[in-house]
Amino acid sequence: MMDKKDQYILAIETSCDETAVAIVKNGKELLSNAVASQIESHKRFGGVVPEIASRHHIEQITIVLEQALNEAKVTMEEIDAIAVTEGPGLVGALLIGVNAAKALAFAHQKPLVGVHHIAGHIYANRLEKEFSFPLLALVVSGGHTELILMKEHGDFQVIGETRDDAAGEAYDKVAKALGLPYPGGPHIDRLASEGKAAIDFPRAWLEEGSYDFSFSGLKTAVINTLHNASQKGETLKKEDIAASFQESVIDVLVTKTYRAAQEYQVNQLIVAGGVAANKGLRAKLQEQFAETDIEVLIPPLSLCTDNAAMIAAAGSIAFEQGHRAGLDLNANPSLSLERYARRSRK
Repeated sequence: MMDKKDQYILAIETSCDETAVAIVKNGKELLSNAVASQIESHKRFGGVVPEIASRHHIEQITIVLEQALNEAKVTMEEIDAIAVTEGPGLVGALLIGVNAAKALAFAHQKPLVGVHHIAGHIYANRLEKEFSFPLLALVVSGGHTELILMKEHGDFQVIGETRDDAAGEAYDKVAKALGLPYPGGPHIDRLASEGKAAIDFPRAWLEEGSYDFSFSGLKTAVINTLHNASQKGETLKKEDIAASFQESVIDVLVTKTYRAAQEYQVNQLIVAGGVAANKGLRAKLQEQFAETDIEVLIPPLSLCTDNAAMIAAAGSIAFEQGHRAGLDLNANPSLSLERYARRSRK
């Protein structure tokens, strides 16, 4: 019996402000994961400027591609398919990655696979451990807060999502109000560990049984508290504001996630996205699920933020399932996960 041929997927991710290329072997073995971050360029603006992000992607894409190939010690001839983030994200940024992937696929006659950004975040966990279905994924990032049920590979059912601000977006806005640098999440997390949750900020539970999230009201409550204190000449400890805000966010995230995991009787809970790096959230989830039979998978910090390894991991499954994109593939900044899943199953 012949041994199964190894599969090499090269992936490109440019949905926001990281230019990333990675190569993954057999869907789970990470050979290289090159990332060029733009945080320093956007820091002075307090957030990502789309035009600047696109320009940086143009400057970095070929450099990062060469770095990934060199680190993996793999040639383009050995690559089986090219995966790329097609959406959602910033349209100008996405276009750089999509066009680079199409050029590579055309020049080297390789299959092209479009990947949903959130599917990538979920599949980052498969680089650490194999999935056990059914599973629940909690995706928390600057642009997304979602609960996703998966019954098999490539099957994504969104059972809860944010109705306004994503958790990461709320973190950045509160951090800005506190005078903290961008990105604000890590700074809030650090301050929260040094403060006390002395302020009872609101928790948006929404209607009974809902797994949706809302963080706009919480963000406004924090900003109003700071404004009122300033008008009265009072000084509030930043550490206590951070701790109170973070406790409110984590309380809602963990409570709803735990309830959904029990209702759908899942085997695993997967945490994904940039906010998955939050130490407070990690600790509370581990504590909440410690007495259950549900395995909690949280990726290492290097795989929480945007990277191409996660796109390669998700692309590998899509490739095996026969999903192919044509050279007319376009960036889709508002691509829904469920629409992507339906298309992939055709």
